[in-house]
Amino acid sequence: MNDFTPEEIEKRKKAIFDAMGKRGQRQILKKGYDKWDPFQEPKDPIDIRKDKTQRTSQELIREFLSRIEHEDYSNTYAQGALEMCLGIINDEERIRGMFDFACWYKTLLHQEGHDTL
Repeated sequence: MNDFTPEEIEKRKKAIFDAMGKRGQRQILKKGYDKWDPFQEPKDPIDIRKDKTQRTSQELIREFLSRIEHEDYSNTYAQGALEMCLGIINDEERIRGMFDFACWYKTLLHQEGHDTL
């Protein structure tokens, strides 16, 4: 895209956006049209799977579960933790809502003098 002027790039960007379906447009608008770059090079799959701490989902889940006695959790527990881990790394709105609620609820329990779950 280096051969184009900023005006030509914006015109092409708008054309791509206008050609998209309503659902795709909503996703882009939610994250910010200005931040969206339809011309960026695809990321290496390994890069996609890293979080803000530069850990992969496998590293995160292994580190999390290693801090818990194996007898203290089930496969269902581990699957739930993995689902949260992947959802956080992929910035899924559903998981962000679950995470925000869990953080809020832990604070509420602490403020009211209750033990956490």
